[in-house]
Amino acid sequence: MIKWFTMEVLKTSLTELMAQAHKIRKESIGEKLELCSIINAKSGLCGEDCKFCAQSSRHNADISKYPLKGKNEIVRAAETAKDIGAGRFGIVTSGNKLTPKELDEIAGAVRDIKRDVGIAVCGSLGALKKDELAVLKDAGLSRYHHNIETSPNFYSKIVTTHGFQERINTINAAKERGLEVCSGGIIGMGETWQDRIDIANLLMDLDVDSVPINFLIPMKGTPLESAETISCNDAIRTISIFRIILKEKTIKIAAGRETVLKDSQKLGFLAGANGMLIGGYLTVKGRDVEADQELIREIKRVWTE
Repeated sequence: MIKWFTMEVLKTSLTELMAQAHKIRKESIGEKLELCSIINAKSGLCGEDCKFCAQSSRHNADISKYPLKGKNEIVRAAETAKDIGAGRFGIVTSGNKLTPKELDEIAGAVRDIKRDVGIAVCGSLGALKKDELAVLKDAGLSRYHHNIETSPNFYSKIVTTHGFQERINTINAAKERGLEVCSGGIIGMGETWQDRIDIANLLMDLDVDSVPINFLIPMKGTPLESAETISCNDAIRTISIFRIILKEKTIKIAAGRETVLKDSQKLGFLAGANGMLIGGYLTVKGRDVEADQELIREIKRVWTE
């Protein structure tokens, strides 16, 4: 079935593929548009060797490096996220593990956000265990973010300091603790179309709730700094394929949308996407909020046409 889908999808015109994905989005989800904003709460200093990541201490990217931000700063960032229209706020930390102290501090921030801000809180905090996830859920965390990054077959070409199964174990642990799961990947790291289809199929098998599609931003100082940016058409085709496979799941266009799609970002939402990150990313500044809010108005307008 996967091989058949691969052959057919590469023969199908982009216009036809977009139309199919748009129809599925409309019938499965309607006009629900999910907006998220994140804080890079702990930057750099990571011992993992993910080739795409500027935060790895094994690479030489010129980024800000700092320990976990204080609770008050995290809460203020949640307030800003709500003010710019985000329905979800994600606390993101570099590294593959949290210390017990960091876990307690983040749990405290989650409690304060739930009590004082009133926005859904997500965490992207590495490969946590069930008991650690339980602490966060009890504090009010509603969704855990943990990307699979790429396909199982391609993963070892991108990361060697931890295995693919660890990604799966963390996703399953979050689900077992009753958390929603946000998990996607990065497109444009040298993977094949079959890899991209395998990503979407696996995420459907894992029954995750939300799927961010990131497009690689080649960062100077990382092993992928010279990678060729994928074309706008290939990005739109990828979004369409994910919608066709993932049906009713939330599909968000995340990092790299400005670089790859440029002035054609609206096409992503005519190709099946129904969510996006606003307010910037981890080590890369996003578009101005006003520009994204204008895009949001345009998306809602074309969806009703």
